[in-house]
Amino acid sequence: MTVVRDVPKQLFIGGGWQDAESGRTLSVDDPATGEELCRVADASPADGQLAVDAAVAAQATWAATAPRVRSEILRRAYDIIIARTEDLALLMTLEMGKPLAEARAEVAYGAEFFRWFSEEAVRIEGGMMTAPDGKNRLLVTRQPVGPCLLITPWNFPLAMGTRKIGPALAAGCTVVLKPAPQTPLTSLALAAILTEAGLPAGVLNIVTTTDAPGVVEPLLRGGQIRKLSFTGST
Repeated sequence: MTVVRDVPKQLFIGGGWQDAESGRTLSVDDPATGEELCRVADASPADGQLAVDAAVAAQATWAATAPRVRSEILRRAYDIIIARTEDLALLMTLEMGKPLAEARAEVAYGAEFFRWFSEEAVRIEGGMMTAPDGKNRLLVTRQPVGPCLLITPWNFPLAMGTRKIGPALAAGCTVVLKPAPQTPLTSLALAAILTEAGLPAGVLNIVTTTDAPGVVEPLLRGGQIRKLSFTGST
């Protein structure tokens, strides 16, 4: 199918597409037929570390990027998603099996996270108040926490991605996204859309793998990841 053929099948690291270090691939299957749709790169722990290194390298520049610029990138990505509703809905249906009508609804729902957080990016506020002793003033500022590791489940491959990526990018954080191995194509398509929308290299990195424990645990213990967002079962 054209929508499957058009999606990149490699890891997305540092703004570029690359094969897994080992050369391994994983199968993406149509749950309705059991037939293989395609194969995508199957990352190793070394690939995961490369993705984190790219996110760390991009963090300072992205944090210093004007909120209005971050906002406009997210808004452009929203517009692209809406314009490609039919292709994205079909892609989701093919890789995870939900009815096409529900997939269209998820595209609309998922895109809204980018629109919402595009507007929130320019409203990151601080505050100033008088200390309780009356002798000092307290100044509060909000800054990006740093590189984030985002782990998404198979059942809402677009919406769970935009729901996590949107606020991270709006706040000035870089991202490593590990989608469920059953549904990597939607996340890879999302990376291509954000690149088209103008997201700088290294701000978003996508690591697809069948070895989640092997890839993720070293990243959590390594100290470079500053926030984890996980949705899924055990």
